[in-house]
Amino acid sequence: MWRCQFPKAWWGRIFLFEPASVGRVEDELRFLQELIRHVGPAVYNVYLLRRLRLRAGAVERARFARELHDGAVQSLIAMEMQVDVLKRQAVNDSSIVPDELSRIQKLMREEVLKLRELMQQMKSLDVDSRRIVAFLADTVERFQRETGTSARFVCQVEGVDMPQQICRELARIVQEGLVNVRKHSGAKHVFVRLSADDGKWKVTIEDDGAGFPFSGRLSMEQMESQRKGPVVIKERVHLIAGDLTIESNPGLGSRLEISIPQNQNREVAYGQP
Repeated sequence: MWRCQFPKAWWGRIFLFEPASVGRVEDELRFLQELIRHVGPAVYNVYLLRRLRLRAGAVERARFARELHDGAVQSLIAMEMQVDVLKRQAVNDSSIVPDELSRIQKLMREEVLKLRELMQQMKSLDVDSRRIVAFLADTVERFQRETGTSARFVCQVEGVDMPQQICRELARIVQEGLVNVRKHSGAKHVFVRLSADDGKWKVTIEDDGAGFPFSGRLSMEQMESQRKGPVVIKERVHLIAGDLTIESNPGLGSRLEISIPQNQNREVAYGQP
């Protein structure tokens, strides 16, 4: 019996039961040892990336629960209380009813929009190279229609050829980026671009809103060390072995650029054998 010790979480054993020996046992064991020494790190990388995928899924589920609790649930409770107060006040002064009902209607419309966004993000995506451009265009168009914010999508790639996993993650990244724009930026214009340059696919999301709470340009490493930037987008960029940079000009807008190598190893990059 020979035992191979992997870093921390993994360990493995090889059992040989009456092997049909064609050479010296020492040579065969040495060969197995060398084989595992080379294969082990690659297998462990796949394991780590799968754990990262699970972690990203857990982060998203926790975010959905938090969004529902802090958003829709709390808003519905508040609206129920407002309606009760309105009923009491209307007995003595019916003139306040139209204005209060309009305000409650506005709150309900906002919560419906938030729930639609959550439902859209929770849906499983069947997006591949043939559908990704149309999907992104439809996502941006729907954002403009539902929010009233001017939004435009431009594709500067001819013949998109991406692995399906990258297509799915990029679609989710754009959805998440637009949700953040609506919630936090107050932007009047949004621009989304899909392009390719220097052997990389690139997705850019720009807006003229409030920007992030920092000024300048941050790389992924800087965001991680300073604990800045959108958590969900960073997790998704990690999953596809990509890179993220953010330029922020508070009060004037921000720019997110996601780049993914086109020739990365699929098994290692996506954690899928």
